[in-house]
Formats: sequence, C-alpha cells, structure tokens
Amino acid sequence: MKRLKQIIKDIKDAQEKGTDRSDLLWQLICYPPKMPVRLLQQNLLDEATKFSLSVYDAEFSATELRFNVFKWGSGKHKVLLTHGWGSKAIDFAELITTFRTMPDIEIVAFDAPGNGSSEGDLSNLGLYVQAVNAILRNGFVPKIVIGHSLGAMANTLAIHETGILPSLLISLTPLIRLKENFQFSMDSVGVTKVAQDNFFEKFEQLFKGQASAYNLVDLYHMNAEVKHWIAYDSQDLISPYAYIAEFLARNPAVVAVCYEGVGHDKIFKSPQVINDVVLQINVDT
Repeated sequence: MKRLKQIIKDIKDAQEKGTDRSDLLWQLICYPPKMPVRLLQQNLLDEATKFSLSVYDAEFSATELRFNVFKWGSGKHKVLLTHGWGSKAIDFAELITTFRTMPDIEIVAFDAPGNGSSEGDLSNLGLYVQAVNAILRNGFVPKIVIGHSLGAMANTLAIHETGILPSLLISLTPLIRLKENFQFSMDSVGVTKVAQDNFFEKFEQLFKGQASAYNLVDLYHMNAEVKHWIAYDSQDLISPYAYIAEFLARNPAVVAVCYEGVGHDKIFKSPQVINDVVLQINVDT
C-alpha cells in the first residue's frame, strides 16, 4: 500500500509540474497493492493444501509466473473462488470458513499473478483469466464458481474460453467495463484527458486491442445451462450500477440482488451476502 500511495503522490506532482510521467500511469493501473495477511487468515492458510501453477506474462515481464493455489476439503461439491484486484485468496476467509461447515465441499482459491503471495509485479485481466484457465485445465472442475470484481469478469471469460461449465456462477460486484474503471482511477488522481488518451493509445499497442473491448456487455456468452447470480451495491463507484443495469438488460436470465451500503470491497464479507450465497449453493446442490 505504501508503494501505491507513493505512485499517486508522484503522479499528482507530475501533473502539477506538467511533466510527462506516463510510466507512472502503468503502475497506477497495473500495480496491485499488497496487504499483509492477518493472524486468523494465516491460521486458515496453514490448514490448506498448497500447490502452484504457472502462466506466461507476455505484456510486462515476458516470463512464466508462478501463482499459488490453496485447497480446503475434498468433497464432491467443488467451489472455485477468484478474488478481485489488489486482493488475495485468503481475503475470502469469511466465505471459506462458512463453506467448510457445509458437507461434502471442496474449496479452491488462488492468489492471481502479481497479487498476494504469487509471483509478478504488475498484473492485468489476462493474467487472471490465464490463472483460472490453468486451474480448470489442471483437473479441477468446479460445480460452483464465485468471483469478486475483476475476478468475476475473469471467471466469465475463462469459462467461455475453456468450455468447462459450472452449474452455478456467482459474481459479487462484477466489473463490467474495464476502460471506464481505468478512467475512474486516473480521474481520481487528477490525470489529464491528454495523458489518459496517451495511456490508452499505448495500451492498445501493448495489448493489441482497445481497452473498451473488455466489456462484459459485449463479451458475455454464457451457456444457458449455467445459472448466474449477481450481488451488487447500487451506490458502488468502482462497478457503477449503470453498467450492471446495462448488463442485466442484455442478459435477462441473470438473477441480481442489490445490497445497499455493503460497499465494493466488503461485499464478500457481509453476513447477509454470505448467507444468501450459501442459500444459492444449497439450492444448487
């Protein structure tokens, strides 16, 4: 978190001086802040079976990155958890603890590349999608897939790419429009429109496509067999309701429930949301 604060300070200083520091924008957008593991979280990690897989980071390091995977239980009802940006597997501690009280459950969660304990400095949606793909193709076939924020977006793309379908997909405050999320981050620290336009031009060159293409309204192609349940907060600034509403209008089979005031980053810790997630799983199982 100290590094992120320094990045933001340096960007603001550069804006005031009129200095071109486009390199700092890549760090603002693609550096996931690291938060320490709390004692209770560490105790839960100590009880997990651990292994690692790898993905190739073509855009930033041009190397294979190892990412860490954690498993609890060995039941037939398999659950995959995909965390959001600047987060980690064990941030789902409340959900994991609750799931472990349920019969016949196997839970897998992971630290995405560049996040938590996994290798990498900068990260991006593509690395999240690759990580989910690697888990699915490593023989873990989940019946229930749960994602938060960017992790929810990654889940839907990975399911489409692999064709490995869960029976239940749960998305907690899913990101819908990636470019607009980038703009929100840059606007919040006073980045000029010219500097933002330059960033998106370089983004297009590096990723061989426009940031606006990463838009679930257009990219969502879920099989009708997959039940999709969304939890959101209508006051969420990171995943605004206008984008959620647009997505739901295009996909009327998706069920969505609003939880006012839970917040983008804490929705998966809300007792009410956790209770409703369990109800969804019980209905499905």
